[in-house]
Amino acid sequence: MPLYEHVFLARQDLAQAQVDALAENATKIITDNGGKVVKTETWGLRSLAYRIAKNRKAHYVALDLDAPAGAVAELERQSNINEDVIRFLTIRVDELDKGPSAMMRRGDKERDRGPRGDRDERPGFRAREEEVE
Repeated sequence: MPLYEHVFLARQDLAQAQVDALAENATKIITDNGGKVVKTETWGLRSLAYRIAKNRKAHYVALDLDAPAGAVAELERQSNINEDVIRFLTIRVDELDKGPSAMMRRGDKERDRGPRGDRDERPGFRAREEEVE
């Protein structure tokens, strides 16, 4: 069966439980039509680059699918009907990523950086005149 990545954006005013229910509904649609969901990732509530349907933020959810084209078409049809889903994108891929997606790895990298420390300790740092008194 072909492999797909499906990402949808849910309205910002939904609770996390409702977003999880949307992901479960998508999983049920795929499994009922002969496919399977390999991986589900919730990227959380993130800011949008521009307003979509009066929303400045959205809950992002990504699904890795191993499903026939008919199952994906049904998922897209249901996503269009559902008012809680403000945008979605499905792409066909050659292979699915085994580990976490780039969005999930990005959060780990930011946490591993550690404290920035005091900027005054850098070599060659000069304070502005109004700071020195």
